[in-house]
Amino acid sequence: MYLVATPIGNLEDMTYRAVRTLKECDIIAAEDTRQTRKLLSHFEITPSMLFSYHEHNKAASGPELIRYIIEGKNLALVSDAGLPAISDPGADLVALAVSHQIPVIPIPGANAALSALIASGLPTGSFTFMGFLPRERKDIRAVLAPLRFAQGTLLFYESPHRVAKTLVHLQEAFGNRRVTLARELTKRYEEFLRGTIEECCAWLEEHPPLGEYVIVLEGESKEEAELAESSWWRELSVEDHVTHYENSGLTRKDAMKKAASDRGLAKRDIYNALLERE
Repeated sequence: MYLVATPIGNLEDMTYRAVRTLKECDIIAAEDTRQTRKLLSHFEITPSMLFSYHEHNKAASGPELIRYIIEGKNLALVSDAGLPAISDPGADLVALAVSHQIPVIPIPGANAALSALIASGLPTGSFTFMGFLPRERKDIRAVLAPLRFAQGTLLFYESPHRVAKTLVHLQEAFGNRRVTLARELTKRYEEFLRGTIEECCAWLEEHPPLGEYVIVLEGESKEEAELAESSWWRELSVEDHVTHYENSGLTRKDAMKKAASDRGLAKRDIYNALLERE
């Protein structure tokens, strides 16, 4: 099974290898066969079989495609744009193929998330791809909460009618961080909007969102991480602070000394505070 990347907008991003692979494969499985027919027509590719494989039919189509491969046919899997299996039901077909010991061969190409990341101006050394956020507010919070202290850049996909609301959710979860909004990547009206979340929200109020977006969000800074790590104890009472260190194996004397250091107090102040509670 071949995982063939397709252009995310500009047809010139189709690779020679991708075109050759699609021409040579017996079956092409596509999320939207109408969209894929346009691509195949442009590159003069006529597959023996163009098979529909998407979120709503994958339970039935997946095993059938695997059967074709086992019978000796080569299969190329494509998405509507970019790499298949990224925010795409193709991931389930790949897992099914692997479970049947079927070789899976990636044919690399365009990808919206990474294209936005490298042009964002934000750190690229470490990043987390989150795809589309859930629809419900409580589910959005559940997804974002564990990312609050992630120091790597965060990548999200979003539709034009939800991007403004998503920015509000991001500000609520992370504060007014730097962000880059990349839209219509590789297309005629490609655009990058860089600034803080508040600045980008203000821009969108004056310029209605158009096209599909990649949101590239700054991760927690090293300074923020150090502050959070050094102030974990702020919600604790002095007694609980000392008990925490005792539970980690320190003697009470050393635990009091450590708590005093954390709080910028003298050891006697910790001792007096504990006496007052007795």
